[in-house]
Amino acid sequence: MRYLTVLLEPTDGGAFHPLGDELTAEPSIERRAIHRVELLADDTVLLLAEASGSQERYEEIMSASPYVIEYLTAGDDRWLAVSQFEPTETVRRALALQRDSFLMIETPIRFTAEDNLKITYLGTEETFRRLSEYADEMDSVTVEILSMGEYEASDSPFGRMLTARQEEVLEAAVDLGYYSEPRRASLEDVGAAVGISPGTVGEHLRKVEARVFREMVR
Repeated sequence: MRYLTVLLEPTDGGAFHPLGDELTAEPSIERRAIHRVELLADDTVLLLAEASGSQERYEEIMSASPYVIEYLTAGDDRWLAVSQFEPTETVRRALALQRDSFLMIETPIRFTAEDNLKITYLGTEETFRRLSEYADEMDSVTVEILSMGEYEASDSPFGRMLTARQEEVLEAAVDLGYYSEPRRASLEDVGAAVGISPGTVGEHLRKVEARVFREMVR
């Protein structure tokens, strides 16, 4: 099995759905991630999403939208919302391709700082070829390939952000206690374990921290 991570960006600078446009434009709501998305038998979409901010404003937008069939919310600071709504044709076709082929989406799907979507698909070369053909037909969304390769069951979205060397340094730092409280190892100790200088260890760890923290707060 292989994975393909892409960045999806609406060509008009908006969102992928008129409902998304309203939620994105609302400053009191921040969309965080999509934990499940499914095209139902009646061609409506079932969505489980995570957000923060004003639930009251979210409920006002959902109640007024002609696309929304039903919705529920739960939680406080970071809350979850389940919604069923009518998709656009572009969204419907994308989810139909997922439903009707050997193609899976790894969740959660993250929103970037620009409210675009970063999605990792799991499948075969054939399913990715079909996905690519569909992407070529779309004029409302641009698709940027970020990474692809063989999928390992032990992989995590964070793990695929790191180079093999960065992962090696991070594992050594954790194992030796560099991140323990109180700290039990120094950059010199980590460097000795992996055969590089303390300065290079520090550089690797700063890059790891920047990538992981950036992913966590999106």
